[in-house]
Amino acid sequence: MNPAIRRAPVRSASAAALLMAVTACSGNTQEHAPAGTAPASAGQQTTASTPPSPSPRSTPMETKVRVTLDGRDVEATLNTSPAARDFTELLPLTLDLEDFHSTERVAGLPRKLDTSGAPEPAAAKAGDIAYYAPWGNLALFYRDGPAPSADLLVLGHLDVQADQLGRATRITVEATS
Repeated sequence: MNPAIRRAPVRSASAAALLMAVTACSGNTQEHAPAGTAPASAGQQTTASTPPSPSPRSTPMETKVRVTLDGRDVEATLNTSPAARDFTELLPLTLDLEDFHSTERVAGLPRKLDTSGAPEPAAAKAGDIAYYAPWGNLALFYRDGPAPSADLLVLGHLDVQADQLGRATRITVEATS
């Protein structure tokens, strides 16, 4: 038998498989597109529509807490991180604050917080309530903090003037009902 004739079925089978693969990949994109997305027109890519992820300072399920700084009420919210949820387990809590590096007021907590599942590091901003894991302390930033660090977890935010926070000597945090 002629060797060219023996190779012909192999070539046609390979060509058929390639044709099927190309046809399957270039089929109607609307069939496989997620609900609510439009099919791509020529030259466009389709991407799945995903809602934007919440920032560490603004989440849909924030927890309001009652805070007093030196006896004055302050609006405050905690995010939904595991460390913030663990912090609420310590409430009610009254702590004496000390200045740290002319940037934040700090106080030791009764125990270390759960830092498992911590969000991506974020630089603390003025008004942020944070937890510094290596020392196990609470930090209230009255100035923007240093660069993002995996050791510093933002727990929430205080709506307070920086100068009031910078002078605070005592904080009380209570759960709201």
